[in-house]
Amino acid sequence: MKFPDNLKYTKDHEWARVDGDTVVVGITDFAQHELGDIVFVELPATGRTLSAGETFGVAESVKTVSDLYSPISGEVVEVNDGLEGRPELVNKEPYGGGWMIKIKPSNPAEVNSLLTSAAYSALIKEGH
Repeated sequence: MKFPDNLKYTKDHEWARVDGDTVVVGITDFAQHELGDIVFVELPATGRTLSAGETFGVAESVKTVSDLYSPISGEVVEVNDGLEGRPELVNKEPYGGGWMIKIKPSNPAEVNSLLTSAAYSALIKEGH
């Protein structure tokens, strides 16, 4: 499994990538693998304000439905509309075309409290 070094991670298996003044959010390779074939993704409307750890949507797979949690606080400024017709992108490109939302952080320093690639990888090896 891949956990790119340029991303930050949550214990709930979301990733975050700082991109200018926004943060791109998706679920990790581990999460998409555990869920199995994703058949539907429900995402928030742009303009919604989220707190770190708040549920922002759900990912439905052939196995289960899983809540999605915001890694940071801020306003949703863009949603990946491409997932509406092609939810399988989350399985195929979890760190690329399968991104879910872009957040304008209300406290950019929150990103620094997220897990590094090495820390997230260790968490997975421990069985979390």
